[in-house]
Parts: sequence; structure tokens; C-alpha cells
Amino acid sequence: MNDLFSLQGRTAIVTGGSRGIGRMIAAGFLAQGAKVYISSRKAEACEETARELAHLGPCVPLPADVSGMEGVRALAQAYAAREKSLDVLVNNAGAAWGEEFETFPEKGWDKVVDLNMKSPFFLTQALYGLLKEAAKARPAKVINVSSIDGISVNQWETYSYTASKAGLLHLTKRMALRLAKDNIICSGIAPGPFASEMNKMARDHGDEVAQRVPVGRIGRDDDMAGVAIYLASRAGDFVVGETIAVDGGVTIARGS
Repeated sequence: MNDLFSLQGRTAIVTGGSRGIGRMIAAGFLAQGAKVYISSRKAEACEETARELAHLGPCVPLPADVSGMEGVRALAQAYAAREKSLDVLVNNAGAAWGEEFETFPEKGWDKVVDLNMKSPFFLTQALYGLLKEAAKARPAKVINVSSIDGISVNQWETYSYTASKAGLLHLTKRMALRLAKDNIICSGIAPGPFASEMNKMARDHGDEVAQRVPVGRIGRDDDMAGVAIYLASRAGDFVVGETIAVDGGVTIARGS
């Protein structure tokens, strides 16, 4: 069973890896033996997190703004200069924008949709050759981090966020069908309430948010690390195109 969930000898990229969900995933991968490259838009934050996680294993900062094609290509090139293959890509970098329907701006649409839905596709495309190289030995993995707000509707007016995360759920399925023939397994994670910069309510008012979660608490770091390790390891080799909700039951409660 230890081998089933091991990431020993594997290399991974986690975008948005300097904080929040990305950091939780990066820490979990390191603890399971992977070499992890973390990327984020802010170089200082990326480097600081890499230093903080170094006690768990080799963590390398690769700062990049993957919201545009220039940053996508830069990240892919920076990684390729260091490694000959890529075992696991976690497309986690994301953004949100909340504003009333009447005034919701185009920039609030484009910024969020580009980063949340466009970037996962084009970064995977840019790293496709390295993923295929890793897949010669065993399945390579692409994990797209969506949100439960792409599955069910919340009370907030976050139009571009919910649309982009719903789109990513379906994009994951489409990518999975194509990449499977190259021995690249694509799947997804839909986080619920975890304390992060993205989810400030869960971070700053955890007890209040927990009252709306069926299991009575918000997510912990190990909850996120656990499902990411499962999908990235041999244990998740047969999970193709599916996105796992990690939310303490919030999604099914919304639908009841």
C-alpha cells in the first residue's frame, strides 16, 4: 500500500503553489517523495514558500504569470531547462472576481476565465512533450483544480469564476479522452471550503463557515494533500476525466 501511494522519484509542477490549495498539494507531494516545482506570479512569495517547504524534500521555485501565453511558455521553458520529463502537472493557479450583475466588467471576465480555464489547457499543451516522455515508463498525470462552485451555484455573484470552473470540469473530460492514448491520465479536484487567500471567508471565519458544512468543519491541509496524492500516484491510474469534490458534503447539501 505504501508503494501504491508513493511519489518517490517523480517530478511535479504545481501552479499557484506558493499558498493555499497549491501549497497544500505541494507539501503533500514532497512528503510522498516527489521533487516539486512550484510556480506563482509573485517571485518573492514563490521563493519563500520553496524555502519553507524544503525540509520536506526538493522544492524548486519557478515564478511565472501563467495568465497569458508568454508566461505559459516561459514556465514550460524554465522547467524543460532543468528536467527531461514531467510526471505530474497540477493546474491550480486561479483567480476570482465578485461584482453585481449590472456592473460586472469585461476585465473581471477575461482575467478570471483566462487564468482558470484557458491556462490549464495551454500549459498542458506546452508541457505535452515532457509528459509524454514520462509516460513511457508509467502513466503521467494532469490534475486540474476546479471548484465546487463549478458543480453547483453559490450565493455570490462570481459570474466568471463559476463559469470558468464549470468549463474546466468539462475541459478535464475532453482532455482526458485525448491524453489517455498517450498514457497521460487527466483528472480533477473540486475543493470546497479551505482556508486560503481565495476563500477568505473560510480563512477568517472558519467557525461560521463550518456551520454550513455537513461534517461540521472546513477542510484541512491533509484533506487536500490526500486526494491530490491519490490522483498523482499509482492509486489513481484508473481515474480518468473525473473531478473529485473535496468539500465535506457541501455540494450534496446544496442540491438537497
